[in-house]
Amino acid sequence: MKRLIIFLCLLPALTRAQKASNTIPQTKPITDTSVQTDLVDVAKNVFNINPKKIQQKRDRKIDFSLLPFGNAPGGTGRALITSTTAGVYLGPRRTTNKSNATFAPYWNFKGRFGLPLRSSIWLPNNTWNIQGDIRFLVYPQNTWGTGSSTNNDRKIMVDYTYIRMYQAALKQIRPHFYAGFGYNLDHRFNIRTSDSVYNLKSFTGYDFGTNSSSLSSGFTFQAFYDTRHNLINPLPGFYANFIYRVNPKMLGNKEPWHSVYVDVRKYISLNRRRPSQQNTLAFWSYFWKVLNDGAPYLDLPSTGWDPYNRSARGIDQNRYRGKTLLYFEGEYRRDITRNGLFGFAVFANTNTVSGNNSFLRDWHPAVGAGLRIKSSKVSGTNIAIDYGFSKGFRAIMVNISEAF
Repeated sequence: MKRLIIFLCLLPALTRAQKASNTIPQTKPITDTSVQTDLVDVAKNVFNINPKKIQQKRDRKIDFSLLPFGNAPGGTGRALITSTTAGVYLGPRRTTNKSNATFAPYWNFKGRFGLPLRSSIWLPNNTWNIQGDIRFLVYPQNTWGTGSSTNNDRKIMVDYTYIRMYQAALKQIRPHFYAGFGYNLDHRFNIRTSDSVYNLKSFTGYDFGTNSSSLSSGFTFQAFYDTRHNLINPLPGFYANFIYRVNPKMLGNKEPWHSVYVDVRKYISLNRRRPSQQNTLAFWSYFWKVLNDGAPYLDLPSTGWDPYNRSARGIDQNRYRGKTLLYFEGEYRRDITRNGLFGFAVFANTNTVSGNNSFLRDWHPAVGAGLRIKSSKVSGTNIAIDYGFSKGFRAIMVNISEAF
């Protein structure tokens, strides 16, 4: 079973890079969505509102969407969540991606509270991309120490307050390719455990960032290449992202440390004759490594802590942690109804982390499936309801848009 899952997830690495003719054209066509149905159309029918015959993507100055639910990161179960997204074109639509900002506060009724704000600003003609990720979190969560061979029953609850501020500015070097610099701040304080005997340092045996607070402050160099047609619900295309982070002492770090993060994704259409219908294979892999000693424990690579907290579905967030993490995931997406209102997805993922000589030796697979409901045919946004499970853990996840 493990070998089969690893083979499926490794498949994108065995495929050749797509030819230039398959990349996104700089001129984006207006898409006729009249053959599709979404929840807006369903509401119009229920309340006897006559819809327009053809709904098209149009240039609007600014638009908002408000969704009263989503999925709090970390497999928290019940949660009170809202998601508000604002989008605007800062240049001609045919040559400029839509800028957006998403504010998604949540509370899980068990002490976990979050105020995350993410943004991606595209200047006219996509000359620059300004990325932002700001969070204020109160985040109680179990931890199991480092390495792949940790016992599932040997865990401890760690509570802390977390402030994150990531900002980056990337300039277009050539079509689809961007490079630039940024600043990352991770500050955790009021770090404490629920155990009266063990604190975080004695439980993990790790020397850095296991006292009452930790700080990581550093510069980043980032480069990415992206030919996906739709970032909300990616159509055929390719994505690669590289981030190198340096945390020197002069920025307040107790110990200097640096890391590298490499993210690669590939989307293959199996239904090119009918592009309005979903029938896609999607693959995702990332490699995350701390290159020296000194990184605070809670900043080490761990499952579910990718930049958007979307990886390791079916595995408890934070379950596996180490100085090096390698991750693979594959997913098949298809419409159930011809109008695109309902669809499904099946997925499998696996990961391995360093520690106790377990890297590349111990793999941790998870599998799952989910229902898709089209909430907006114009943007391609789906409500994704997934069920995933692995050894010792299972969870239902609700998200807006695909996991990757």
